Amino acid sequence: MRHRTGEWQRFPHSIGVYDGETAAGSAAFKTDGHRDPGMKVVVPVDPPREGLVLSSLVDRTPLSDAEACGLYEAAVVDVLRAVASSGGELLVNYRDSETLPDEYDGGDPENEVRGLTAAALGEFSEDTDGTDGEIRFERQVGSSRTARVGNTVTHLLEREEAGSVGVLEPTVPLVGRTHIDGAAMSTRRHDVVLGPSSEGRTYLAAFGEPIDFGDAYAAPEVATLTERAREAGLGVGFAPMRPTVATPAGLRSTVALLEAQRIAEKPGAEATAAVVDELGLEVGADESLERA
Repeated sequence: MRHRTGEWQRFPHSIGVYDGETAAGSAAFKTDGHRDPGMKVVVPVDPPREGLVLSSLVDRTPLSDAEACGLYEAAVVDVLRAVASSGGELLVNYRDSETLPDEYDGGDPENEVRGLTAAALGEFSEDTDGTDGEIRFERQVGSSRTARVGNTVTHLLEREEAGSVGVLEPTVPLVGRTHIDGAAMSTRRHDVVLGPSSEGRTYLAAFGEPIDFGDAYAAPEVATLTERAREAGLGVGFAPMRPTVATPAGLRSTVALLEAQRIAEKPGAEATAAVVDELGLEVGADESLERA
């Protein structure tokens, strides 16, 4: 099934539309009997609704609900493009009306996420049965974030016999193909590979074997996930650190890195960079987030 970009233009036009040209993914993966040798990269995406996404930024940064929502959309675009350019298999894990808070229920959350995906990647083929296609869409199942992640990872590893499963947060626009493929290759040596992020969070958690996901994402996430893996007798490796725009500190780091990349003429995260530029965000001399 082919999909093309529709009328989804909620975020700034300067984000652009993915042109279909990707870097060649060349990750090597472990094989285990009849397991699928590729890493399935799960990106859990909320429908981009004001107040639902990046809400913690509104009270602690100069951003409004609408601006935080636009930033979230841009970050999702960059993350999906990074996965599309990697050797991983993209699975967009969307929240539907059953898992959304009551105050954000209504509408068609699946269609909103599909529209954002199409705007990010342009034309793509959908994998409707887990066997063929570029992108797969599955709804999240579970009453909490931990439960939803655990259900997805365990199902893919145990029921579908995936070689490895990486859960990649949609709020880390500076993640690149090399980070994703590097983590996939690291699962050949480690059962669990974690990508540390701002304030003890993780932007990536890759699993070759399941763990006990009960409270596995309790703060600090990176330490708790490591503890759960070790309790299961699993080896743990680590990917390079990347900041998340989901926290004020992570947003400041992201803004500073985007500026550094611009100065060095090594652009990246184009969608997020465009939104940051339009909002006039910069890190001041006192390390606070300011608007130019």
